[in-house]
Amino acid sequence: MSDDPIVLHGRAVIAGIAEGEALVSMETLSGWGGVDPRTGTIIETRHPLRGQSFRDKVLVIRGAKGSSGWSSMFHLCRLAGTAPRALVFNEMTTKIALGAVVMRIPAVTGLDRDPLGLVRTGDWVRVDGDRGLVEIRRRPPRTAARTGAIEAQSAA
Repeated sequence: MSDDPIVLHGRAVIAGIAEGEALVSMETLSGWGGVDPRTGTIIETRHPLRGQSFRDKVLVIRGAKGSSGWSSMFHLCRLAGTAPRALVFNEMTTKIALGAVVMRIPAVTGLDRDPLGLVRTGDWVRVDGDRGLVEIRRRPPRTAARTGAIEAQSAA
């Protein structure tokens, strides 16, 4: 596979540039009661990412669900230092837009290709909220041979 990034073009929501490891969910996320702002951990019952933290990650999600708790919950994440580095999402609502504003992180939506079909958790993603660009660099897949070699080294 080429080392060239996959580049998506979209609409900037919040300016700025940030990059990091992706955390991806096909499901929407509830702000109020869905996230522990002390750790950035998703605590929403039955959410596929339950137990995982978005702290210092690029959060790639469908959108927001629930009440207006998004803004206060994600403001608390910013204050606690547990907010994601950037936000990429499909469904624009006032909840998710305000969440991005209060976290003060770059955010992009309205992409020319579905980020949920392209970005995988663990990929390295650069979000350019100034130009509305998302660059995806694939992480090398973990193969059985590599995993076995790592485990053998750990056991030694």
